[in-house]
Amino acid sequence: MYFTEATQRRFAGRFTVVKEPASGGAPAQRDPGVIDTVTRMLEKIRAEGLGAVTRYAAELDGYDGRPLEISREEMRRSGDALPDDLRAAIELGAARTAAFAKASRDTLKDLEVELEPGLVAGYRYVPVQRVGAYLPAGRFPLTASAFMTVNVAKAAGVPSVVACTPPQPHGGPNPAVLYAAYVSGADRVFLLGGVQALAAMAYGLVGDAPVDMLVGAGNAFVAEAKRQLFGTVAIDLLAGPSEVAVIADETADPELVAADLLGQAEHGPDSPAALITTSAGLAAQVAAEVDRQLATLSTAPIAGPAWRDHGSITVAADRETAAALMDDLAPEHLEIQTADDDWYHTHLTAYGSLFLGPWSTVAYSDKGMAGTNHVLPTAGGARHGAGLSVSRFLRPLTYQRVAREATPALAGAVEVISASEGMAAHRATATLRTQRLALQEV
Repeated sequence: MYFTEATQRRFAGRFTVVKEPASGGAPAQRDPGVIDTVTRMLEKIRAEGLGAVTRYAAELDGYDGRPLEISREEMRRSGDALPDDLRAAIELGAARTAAFAKASRDTLKDLEVELEPGLVAGYRYVPVQRVGAYLPAGRFPLTASAFMTVNVAKAAGVPSVVACTPPQPHGGPNPAVLYAAYVSGADRVFLLGGVQALAAMAYGLVGDAPVDMLVGAGNAFVAEAKRQLFGTVAIDLLAGPSEVAVIADETADPELVAADLLGQAEHGPDSPAALITTSAGLAAQVAAEVDRQLATLSTAPIAGPAWRDHGSITVAADRETAAALMDDLAPEHLEIQTADDDWYHTHLTAYGSLFLGPWSTVAYSDKGMAGTNHVLPTAGGARHGAGLSVSRFLRPLTYQRVAREATPALAGAVEVISASEGMAAHRATATLRTQRLALQEV
């Protein structure tokens, strides 16, 4: 994460960066080698179909030739292989996420309005018909991914949701990820990972037909595949490395702030973590606390490089400057730990998801317990976009109904505009209706 030149000029002298990313800036979002590899793979799969998919699956994921589709019975039984507390937590996360999604769906109402006598316009919310969800299970199996994708799509009313998840070293799926897909309502699940999984869903090589939309997080190859498949299908968003940022003041607990920064740095060595604070004292305390926690953290080989290369601490002169700097970063996850959290909630405008107060932490959302979605924009995308939600699976399809009595006003204006544009055929569609109206009135 880093500040734009415009923001640096605007707030010159009003902030001090006390810990800069060793990398000098944000992680690269696209690797030419990844782009070339994904392009070749998609071309091969498009040309050769399922045979290419299974060859890539064997080469890249150790796929052993078993049936690609996981049966409903295996999906159901996957929960039996889990410890009781993990199974209960998965069921709770699915229920929480579904409850929030369904409540969100209830706020989206169809609309019909009579703009003038005889002219009715409106829209209906119609769900996407087929969705493909990618459920990663690589370095860390992201159990909650199914909550955020499959679950929310089903709450939106999507009739068909297929999912793909990669095989594990034992040859089968990760049981926790599979059970999360089952309780989230996946219609069909396939044992496929990476680029080949996304291509298989997009091209209709698994499932009943090509999907209309691809959703779900993944590594750089998955993100690039989604980018290249966009247009063939819709996608949720293009996400880079996971990000966290915290705004804190002198009232914050430095141990909690440090833990929350490392909680997202743990996602990968290129995950940015940023602290913006109005307290120089807190800045120093958090820096020391991060080092202390890294000394005993089991994932320090990941979180340590992430903090070193992409971590930052900035001291702002006041809360107005802190808020403006954070809007410039537009982080994926943003925590507020201050004496006036409500002020920041009112004034901040660019973030993927907001976590208010010291009792909120990103992990609660990451694991599905807060109900909100963790598929969120990164790399400044929150300035112009938002995370995945039930509304993303719904299309407000407009319609209009015109009665004869509304024709004179509409047709006359359309004739004038069309004539000014030189669009004779457009003008004729209105003129013909005016003529027919006149004949009916004789």
